[in-house]
Amino acid sequence: MKKLWISLLSVILVLIAAGCGGNAGQSPNESKPADSGKQVELKFLTWGNQAHLDVYNGLADEFTKQNPNIKVTIDSVPFPDYQQKISVLAAGKELPDVAWMSERMVPQFMENGIFADVSDFANDAEFGMDDFIPSTLELFRENDKLYGIPFSTPPSVMFYNKTAFQNAGLTLPNELAKEGKWTWDQFVKDAKTLTSGTGANKTYGANFFRDWKTWIVLSSYSWSNGSGPFNKEMTEFTWDDQYGLETLKMLQQMMFVDGSHPKAGEQISFESGKIGMFFDVYSYVSKAREIKDFEWSIAPMPSGSQGSVPMLGQAGYVIFKDSKHPEEAKKFLKFLASKDGIQKTSTFFVPPRQSVLESDEFMKQPNNPAPEDIKQAVIDEMPKARLQPGHIQWQKIDTEILFGFDQLFGQIAEPEQIVKTMADKVGPLLSK
Repeated sequence: MKKLWISLLSVILVLIAAGCGGNAGQSPNESKPADSGKQVELKFLTWGNQAHLDVYNGLADEFTKQNPNIKVTIDSVPFPDYQQKISVLAAGKELPDVAWMSERMVPQFMENGIFADVSDFANDAEFGMDDFIPSTLELFRENDKLYGIPFSTPPSVMFYNKTAFQNAGLTLPNELAKEGKWTWDQFVKDAKTLTSGTGANKTYGANFFRDWKTWIVLSSYSWSNGSGPFNKEMTEFTWDDQYGLETLKMLQQMMFVDGSHPKAGEQISFESGKIGMFFDVYSYVSKAREIKDFEWSIAPMPSGSQGSVPMLGQAGYVIFKDSKHPEEAKKFLKFLASKDGIQKTSTFFVPPRQSVLESDEFMKQPNNPAPEDIKQAVIDEMPKARLQPGHIQWQKIDTEILFGFDQLFGQIAEPEQIVKTMADKVGPLLSK
């Protein structure tokens, strides 16, 4: 019996020692190593170009160093195909964990209920939600919940060949804008003056289109005159009014009378030096910085009777609610949208964080336009900008409007008939 008690005592002592040894050298509050969890792969989808992907791959590598158990795989789909790709992936239940989402896509996918709620980010003091410009969050709010975090809020601007303006003896658009003289009429005149040559040596004064699908930038003409392609509620097509008609007539004149705008199908880039003025969102600056053969800068959109009104593009990060790794996805999103993450991506994108927008790091990127031009064309214009339209039927609406532009480009119909056809086709879609 005595031996039995001794044996039992020995076993108890061993168990106690093992229990104590399990936490040896670790205080009660000491966290486990970051890589002690299960290995996880997050999928992250963008429409970024190679320069964007280089930055994001660097961010992903940095994130994995901090979280060794989480690997991030990045993929990119061209922007014109992106919304359809998301729709296909959603139908097949193959959505990634985290993705870029543009303003025009949000209404459809918000309606579909595929975004995860990230409202709890506001409770993370370290994340600093109050640093975001409040208006940049509205796109992703519904019923007092937040379903995305913005990373880019670029207004449309006009990139221009400064060397060409100087050689033609023209006053720079920035100077005209300061004097209130940078109007649409002046823009058309300057485009004609900057146009020269023929055939392969042709230089065009202006180009509105990045890929012959970016018609939306032309909305600025109507907006600057108090109208627009749609009403504010996105329930009516209103581009069949005076200003919609004037928009198409302006483009028709530049293409087929003045010869100051490329014709559909011509692929001539601003960086080639053969385009005097080019309209795009500020993010195009990442390509423009590579220009070596001429001086360039940016200016505000031309003004109408109501001043200048740029289009505001917006893009944000979302998590899909069917993600198999929701907590890891939230961790990655917080990393991307942190002040440091937004600072790194501000090399391409207009930052939604006030602290980054006002920083020298954003304003003084290598080969950037002059800080005063960025302030005039970007920061001072943002309060006036109109958010790019969105609707749950946007893909069909876009198709119908592009068909109208194809008629203009092919000289198949006159502007009066085109805007009437657009109204007949788009109106019913807006009511659905």
